[in-house]
Order: sequence, then C-alpha cells, then structure tokens
Amino acid sequence: MILQETGQFLGNCGIGVADPHNREAWIGYVFSREAWGHGYATEASLALLALGFEQLGVHRIIATCDPANVASARVLEKIGMQREGRLRQHKWARDRWRDSYLYGILEDEWERTRSADAYGVAE
Repeated sequence: MILQETGQFLGNCGIGVADPHNREAWIGYVFSREAWGHGYATEASLALLALGFEQLGVHRIIATCDPANVASARVLEKIGMQREGRLRQHKWARDRWRDSYLYGILEDEWERTRSADAYGVAE
C-alpha cells in the first residue's frame, strides 16, 4: 500500500481463499511503524472484506493477530469481526512460538453492517 498523496510506502495487505469448497478466506495486513494510528489498517481491512464477500463470494473470512497487539485486535473488532478463540503456539516468530487470537466474520454479518459508516470510517 502506498499513500496516494505522497507516494510513501505504508505496508501491505492481502486476502486469500483458504478453502474454496467451504467458501472461507483469510485477510492480513502489515504496516510500517510510521503508518500506525492513522486508520489505514481499518480502511484496508474493510476493503478486503468487501472484496471477499462482494466479489469473491466467500461465506466466512478469518484473521489472526498476536494477543499482545491490542491495536490490531481493536481494528478487527471495529470492522465487525468477532474473536473466536486463541490458537496456542500458532506462529514461530522472533525465535519462539507465539499464540494468536482467531477472528471471524460471516457473510450475513457483513451484509447487516457493511456500510462504512457503521464502522466510523468515512467513505
């Protein structure tokens, strides 16, 4: 992701169809430290949800985050995802096993709350 006004690199994001038969996808994002706290993760995540539900036709989208990453958990909750559990020792990072929170949102939940205003994000 690049900030259109300045060309500054912000980070990257993506969506992947994890299970086509069950219509499940995942989303993820990583931002440079300078981009934190500006709403870019919320904006990107909403765009990924729209892509998944409205164009790819998935039924469920999941995401994970480190339990210590309170800001990322807040983003996932702000866009309507629900914390579904904790995956113990889910990722190997920085020389040790780390847990992850698992978040999910279903197609009908997205349909009910898909307007950007519902998330406090300007269109």
